[in-house]
Amino acid sequence: MDQGPLTERIIAEFDRMSAQLQTAARYMLDHPSDVALLSMREQARHAGVQPATMTRLAKHLGFAGYDVVRESYAAAVRGGYPGFAGKAGIQVLSQKLKGDRAQASEMVDSIAAHIARLAKPEVLDRMVAAAGRLWSARRIYCLGLRSSHPVAWHIHYILSLVGDRSILLDGVAATGADAIGRATHDDVLLVASVLPYTRQTVEIAEYAVGRGVPVVAITDSEVAPLAQIATQVILVPTQSPSFFHTMAPAFAVAEILAALLAGRGGEQALAEIRRTDEHHAALNVHLKPRLGKK
Repeated sequence: MDQGPLTERIIAEFDRMSAQLQTAARYMLDHPSDVALLSMREQARHAGVQPATMTRLAKHLGFAGYDVVRESYAAAVRGGYPGFAGKAGIQVLSQKLKGDRAQASEMVDSIAAHIARLAKPEVLDRMVAAAGRLWSARRIYCLGLRSSHPVAWHIHYILSLVGDRSILLDGVAATGADAIGRATHDDVLLVASVLPYTRQTVEIAEYAVGRGVPVVAITDSEVAPLAQIATQVILVPTQSPSFFHTMAPAFAVAEILAALLAGRGGEQALAEIRRTDEHHAALNVHLKPRLGKK
């Protein structure tokens, strides 16, 4: 859940809150799913405030207690995804209150914080484990549709510079998924998908699992459809002050995985990169830097 049911109310009341209430309110804005799933004490600990502050925040927003707030967020989770239009209305209100520059700054800060979270030991361990699984595969099938397509395409492109093990499941006339029919348990499907999850992505991944193909997933939640069927999962945050979820962390993970795989290739990878450079030079692919005039 990217936006909570009380987001508009919190934004409207934010300037009238004390510093402690604003700290708790920011936590609610940034972690709506936690509001639905964690206890009040756990939320207070994550927010860096006392549990009593969460109760005061609930009362400031017009509720008898924090349990009512949690239930409203839990109901939102059960009710499903609000859609881009619902989140756009929240962004419009927030941007109107704060201004364009503040909106841009908030988005930069949000993305930077998300990227920093990728350096946590448990996330690094997952990326290293996923790279090891991909390295051992005969073929790496890369899949990502809609907003996740650049993630899959980017890692496929980088891997294509160091060898021919990568296959992008993308094609005209709805033929993109055909290649997965040749995959076996010796291969791996690397797939990216975040909320709102694309139906075809999940169906292709389920098909691959049914054929015994291991799945490495880049997704946004332990309870995401891909996380339920994947051999290994790398979780990326997607919350954004924008109406549209951010793909920057997933894109960063793609670059890291590709770099780790290239680094494991050793001399063979270096030879492939040299061959790629020669190929590009022969086709005059890249502009050559202009020499300065004397």
